[in-house]
Amino acid sequence: MAEAAPTLVVRGGSVVEGGTSTRADVVIEDGVVVAVGEGLDVPAGATVLDAGGCLVSSGLVDLHTHLRQPGHEEAETIESGTRAAALGGFSAVMAMPNTDPPIDSAAVAEEVLALGRGCPCEVLVAGAITLGRRGEELAPLRELAALGVRLFTDDGSGVQNGALLRRALEYARGLGVTLAEHCEDAELAAGGAMHDGEWSSRLGLPGIPAAAEEAMLARDLALVRQTGSPMHFLHVSTRGSVALLKAARAEGLPVTAEVTPHHLALTHAAVCGYDPAFKVNPPLRTMEDTEALARALADGTIDAIATDHAPHPPEAKDLPFDEAPPGMLGLETALSVSVQALRGVLGAEEVITRLTTAPAAIARVSIAERPAATAQGGPLVVGAAGHLCVFDPEAAWTVDSIAQASRSRNTPFAGTTLQGRVRHTVHAGIPVVLDAVAQR
Repeated sequence: MAEAAPTLVVRGGSVVEGGTSTRADVVIEDGVVVAVGEGLDVPAGATVLDAGGCLVSSGLVDLHTHLRQPGHEEAETIESGTRAAALGGFSAVMAMPNTDPPIDSAAVAEEVLALGRGCPCEVLVAGAITLGRRGEELAPLRELAALGVRLFTDDGSGVQNGALLRRALEYARGLGVTLAEHCEDAELAAGGAMHDGEWSSRLGLPGIPAAAEEAMLARDLALVRQTGSPMHFLHVSTRGSVALLKAARAEGLPVTAEVTPHHLALTHAAVCGYDPAFKVNPPLRTMEDTEALARALADGTIDAIATDHAPHPPEAKDLPFDEAPPGMLGLETALSVSVQALRGVLGAEEVITRLTTAPAAIARVSIAERPAATAQGGPLVVGAAGHLCVFDPEAAWTVDSIAQASRSRNTPFAGTTLQGRVRHTVHAGIPVVLDAVAQR
């Protein structure tokens, strides 16, 4: 960002920490928190943000964002994507490598990092596991790791060659980085457009069975067991996957996992109108799967919520359901949808933890990995980075796909009224969203 703003006071809210909240004001100077407490004095000349009735947390961290640049700027740019992220309360996003060219070299990673500088949230980079994401030979993991890349994935497809993935895990362990898998057996999923079940039969659409995800997840867990290398599992979507992860955690395997807001909030029944806005990969599953995912998030089997923000321009989505590309927008609605979907399972403060502390640790940008003044997702204490999300749990708003910051419009929540909205977002001490309006 540009030079730091004047002293900033976020007043009247409740600060979230460890799944609970306590009434407190927050004062930020030169991009760093300098005071936290109730009824703090307002320094002369300070900017005051009203947080009355709101939950105040560190900025949200998204583990799974498709920013599309380079190569698909018609769908999204790093600038438009980070503006959408800020509106959703995010202070950091992890850019996925399925760009054109892919992020499989230091040169492309450096380009993305450079484009992210000066944006309204921090842009982190995930590198590809294999060259071109083709699953044939390893990308230069060491070269990318030297730039600070700590997460590697061929997201959009899983590494189908088990022997190659085993080598990648052994190499990653030596580098101290983490591989992240999109678990999908390509042969089992081939030709599918939605979940293979009751609704695919009714609609006459080819299905993707839960077994496509679960078979690869089981294989990958066996490889983690063999190599001892950690692995993160992207957008887990089935109750069978939850059972596999629960057993792996009980065994002590070094694994983490994420779930998306849309897999918590929607089921395959949403496809009933053949609207491609509801086409996503992995597909929307059954109510039983959705309920299992929510319980797994509550009991710690699944660590984090991640958006899998996947923009597509209108002309790409304006095709028959089975021909349209999979993917949904998610950044601006993630917190609201998650809080609403998990009501009765997790409180809003606990949901925020799954969008801050947990993903920051997986992305390796938490206070355990960085100096406090530059860390993401940590507690709002003196010395912490001045990244804040101010969330009003009582605010009702209707999602307008045209008004969103993304260059694309493919939100499944268009026209839906949600309860709970991000009121303000602060990045490095600078308000980038005020009263739900982007400031740049």
